[in-house]
Amino acid sequence: MELFLTSSVHAVAHDIAKKVNLAKAKNLVFIVTAAEPEEKDREWLENDRQALVDAGFEVDDYTITGKTKKQLESDLADFDYIYLSGGNTSYLLEQSQKSGFIDLIRDLIKNKGKIYIGTSAGSIIAGPKLPDYFSDEDVELENKNCYGFVNFTLLPHWGSEHFKKKYLGERLKIVYNEKQVPLLLLTDSQYVHVLDDRMNIVDVNSQIA
Repeated sequence: MELFLTSSVHAVAHDIAKKVNLAKAKNLVFIVTAAEPEEKDREWLENDRQALVDAGFEVDDYTITGKTKKQLESDLADFDYIYLSGGNTSYLLEQSQKSGFIDLIRDLIKNKGKIYIGTSAGSIIAGPKLPDYFSDEDVELENKNCYGFVNFTLLPHWGSEHFKKKYLGERLKIVYNEKQVPLLLLTDSQYVHVLDDRMNIVDVNSQIA
């Protein structure tokens, strides 16, 4: 099982590309579902997509919204990399439950050799459970169980001025929930590389050229 969990993939895509074999496999499905509720200012989404293209991936946009599990199985079978974009984590979980994507993505990553790349919401949902802070009252969830690839919750955009108020006002309060799983705070220049039972946190700004 191999995963790359990022805060902002546009800042680290070039480094991820060095760790995979693009000469052998480069087809990436860019799942935009989490970004669908974000109707305004989605420049960040295009920046993430372009960064993956510039890094050498062959990128195809896709959504799991409105799909059946059978459709998903057919549509995703030929992709080497499964990418989950940023956006609304709660909405992404809702659509994952409705479509049967949760069981499928677990099989694709754990048993079929696909590589998972997540950004922000796509990284948060790789953990065991959706924290209350990320719940959306407009979204109907069967439960808050996420994909469960890792045993921690990733909190993206640590240190970003744009997210400073969210962290100081709300996000860090979940630390004091006795049921909260371990938290991993990630800056935009960092990503978590998971390979089988090993995990490494990479900071692209600290690497020597």
